[in-house]
Amino acid sequence: MSLFAPTAVVAEDEAALRGELVEQLGKLWPELSIVGEAADGIEALRLLDQHRPDILFLDIEMPGATGLDVARQVNGRSHVVFVTAYDQYAVAAFDQGAVDYLLKPLAGARLFTAISRLKARLGQAPAPLGGVLDQLGARPAPSGARAPLRWINASVGQTLRLITVDEVMFFQSDNKYTRLALKDGEALIRKPLKELIDELDPQQFWQIHRSTLVNVNAIASVSRDFRGRMQIKLKHGSEMLLVAESCAHLFRQM
Repeated sequence: MSLFAPTAVVAEDEAALRGELVEQLGKLWPELSIVGEAADGIEALRLLDQHRPDILFLDIEMPGATGLDVARQVNGRSHVVFVTAYDQYAVAAFDQGAVDYLLKPLAGARLFTAISRLKARLGQAPAPLGGVLDQLGARPAPSGARAPLRWINASVGQTLRLITVDEVMFFQSDNKYTRLALKDGEALIRKPLKELIDELDPQQFWQIHRSTLVNVNAIASVSRDFRGRMQIKLKHGSEMLLVAESCAHLFRQM
């Protein structure tokens, strides 16, 4: 980390607000180098790994991966300033002092205060975010339901790859791991299938067997084999997936 030429990534899905924040940062902190801009959480994670910025301005509610998802990966790697439209209940989580925030719409005076705090902290290790994330994560989403999982860090050989759930044709239990079948291969994660069932969108991923979750968008056809067992053919690849009789009702409308 350099105290003389600090770097930052700005992650905000609203283009106008992102541009406004970058412009104001340029005026109030001309020494700060903006090394990347992200319109969603997936891009924010990629920029974080690519540039390893000193500071991350992070919108809490973004598509792809939420700001909270990104912050869990950032934890301890960059100083974080959350950008939020959340109410005072959520803002109270930031007032523990170590993590700063900006409220939408942006106010120049508040940004100046955040910059002053950041300058004072640049010589220190980034604050741990665990307590703040726990409080923010406990806040109910506006709909009263938790947003479904949209991306996963998975092992592909010796490489850790960021995969969106839309890329996954199916999840399948594999000993201590869960296998992800992709169009271009497969990956492994340590998260058990029972946890994925609770985190994925049930409209997109159906449990067709105690060991298998399938992406309905990846299904080409459903048929029965010579034993009368229901099976799924996927749009990509030759693998056939067996459907348990207890799950056969899912396909009655197909």
